[in-house]
Amino acid sequence: MRAGGIVFIVGAVATLVTMAPLFLGTEPFPTVAYAVCMLMGVGFAISGAGVLRSIAAQRREAAAARGA
Repeated sequence: MRAGGIVFIVGAVATLVTMAPLFLGTEPFPTVAYAVCMLMGVGFAISGAGVLRSIAAQRREAAAARGA
């Protein structure tokens, strides 16, 4: 989950930086900069996968404790 959070933050910062020229009236960044913004969604997906893995591990531990 931590790695997903970091990737999400990098994507969020990239989104803010990429949108700044639109408000400042300067020339927009190249297309590659907009592609980096997609890291926000990737980070969200990584974090979601981490949460699901954590839930599965806790359920396995609870089932093992009930079975013992």
